[in-house]
Amino acid sequence: MIQFNHVSKRFPDGYMALSNIDLTIETGEMAFVTGHSGAGKSTLLKLIAAIERPTSGSITINGQNIAQLKPAALPLLRRKIGFVFQDHKLLFDRNVFENVLLPLQISGFDRNTAASRVRAALDKVDLLKKEKVMPVTLSGGEQQRLCIARAVVHRPTILIADEPTGNLDTVYAKDIMAMFYSFHQVGVTVLIATHDASLLEDNHHRIIALQHGKLAA
Repeated sequence: MIQFNHVSKRFPDGYMALSNIDLTIETGEMAFVTGHSGAGKSTLLKLIAAIERPTSGSITINGQNIAQLKPAALPLLRRKIGFVFQDHKLLFDRNVFENVLLPLQISGFDRNTAASRVRAALDKVDLLKKEKVMPVTLSGGEQQRLCIARAVVHRPTILIADEPTGNLDTVYAKDIMAMFYSFHQVGVTVLIATHDASLLEDNHHRIIALQHGKLAA
C-alpha cells in the first residue's frame, strides 16, 4: 500500500509542484494519474520512488515512511519499484542486454542469475531476439519496451510509468499498455501518469486527477 499524508513539494526556486496531497493506492491496484502539463504528475511518481523528497508530509509504502529513509537504504527500496522514465534514459553505448543487466550488476547479482533474469525480462517484452543490438537501431516502441524490461528485471512489486505512450503511434501505444495490464494481472501495483485521453477510454481503473499541484478528483 502507498499512502500520501498531507504531502507537499516545493522546489528550491519556489515552485510548488504538489500541495497537501492525501492519497492511498492499494496493493495490487492499477491507477492512472492525469492532469495538464505541469500539474504535478511526474513529481508525484518521483516522490514514490524517492527520486524526490517531499517538503512536508509523509509517504509510506507498506508502512515504511520513505521520506525518512537514509541514502544507504534507498537502493533496497528501489529494487521493489520499477520506473519507466518519460525520457527513456537508455545507455546508447551498451546493447539491449547490457542496458537491462546494469541494475542487477549494481545490486550485486552473480552473472548467471543476472543473465537469466535479463533474458526473462526481454522475453516478456518480445526483445529476446534483439539482445545484442544497440538501442539506437530500435524503433520508438521497441525502445519503450526495453525501458519496461529494465524496470521489471528486479521483479518489483510496484511499477511506475511516466507518459509511457507519449511519443508512440496508436498501435505501439496499445502494445505497451497491454504489457502494463499483464503485469497488473499478476499482482503488481501499476501507476501510470498520462495526459493521453485515449488511454482512459473504457478504462475501469481508478483515475487520479491533478490540477495545479492539487488533487482534483
